[in-house]
Amino acid sequence: MSDVHKNESASTTRPFGWIDGSLVSLCLGSLVIIFVAGLVQVSLGAFSMSLAEAWQAVFDPAVVSDPGVWMSLLLGGALPDLSKQTLVVWTIRVPRVFVAILVGANLAISGAIFQAITRNELASPFILGVSSGAGLAILLTLVVFSGLSAFLPLLAALGGAIAFVIVYAIAWKNGTSPVRLVLAGVVVGTVFQSLQTGLFFFANDLAVVQSALAWTTGSLTGTDWEQVRIALPWSILAVLLALAGSRQLNVLLLGEQTARSLGMSIERVRFALAGVAVLAAATSIAVAGIVGFVGLVVPHLVRNIVGSDYKRLVVGCVFAGPALMVVADVGARLILSPSQLPVGVLTGLVGGPYFLYLMRKQQQLGAV
Repeated sequence: MSDVHKNESASTTRPFGWIDGSLVSLCLGSLVIIFVAGLVQVSLGAFSMSLAEAWQAVFDPAVVSDPGVWMSLLLGGALPDLSKQTLVVWTIRVPRVFVAILVGANLAISGAIFQAITRNELASPFILGVSSGAGLAILLTLVVFSGLSAFLPLLAALGGAIAFVIVYAIAWKNGTSPVRLVLAGVVVGTVFQSLQTGLFFFANDLAVVQSALAWTTGSLTGTDWEQVRIALPWSILAVLLALAGSRQLNVLLLGEQTARSLGMSIERVRFALAGVAVLAAATSIAVAGIVGFVGLVVPHLVRNIVGSDYKRLVVGCVFAGPALMVVADVGARLILSPSQLPVGVLTGLVGGPYFLYLMRKQQQLGAV
């Protein structure tokens, strides 16, 4: 924990003393990856377009330099006359990249917070049952309460929040412990996933089944500016709250006894920070469905590069999460081209073995 103490003292003497070369390199490298992968992404699709044409459409002055067009895209409204290439890129393909960026950042931040409040590198929204709760809410809406389909994003977020409250209640025993939270999350996630499987037998409409599969496996197909408008304000709020809580996250990493000696109300802080993590995870689930293992892999990789200080870790996750997500979405489109593989399937194939690696590497889980 000397790394945390060192960065805490540096940040108190200099406002930006926590920024160093490793963090800057990570952020710049992630931006390059996002830019290159995003350019490849906007060139893919049924409407044939070369990389050069995609480049010209992305930087079309009719969009880039016109505030009115940006207002129409971000707030909704009619667009002016644009070329066919520019219209395809900016109304169909660019928002998919933006949604991938927001989803990646939210999942990475959520995983980083969950790992701190449980003091366990194996924790993530997927492991702690949040994703399974959202998936069950999605299936219930599509299969049983189809009249509420218009409120699907809100219901997905609500399902994830309820799942974590159940996990917290199960883990409570004169307080909670990191290990009990993880074990309760695994139990709740398993039960909810079983209920999801059972609900498929009640779906008679093939279109409903396909829609439900897209949500529960995680997919960015068909995303547009509406999803950007849904996710953007909540993503900004989650990032700001995570940065504001970085000091408390650092204290939690020191252990409960040390945190109490410093005057921290552990359960109150842990529950409040868990609320931020649930908000971030629910935001991504509401627009892209359940994308597994991003919240597990990214914080661990960023921690290996920038260290354990949570102010740097959160900033690193904001950049590295989108880079992984945009690359994964490009890979999901290219692997079985012209068919599209749900991005959640690809992240699961990569994240599953990585989870096993972390599980074998972790020497001690802690006392229940």
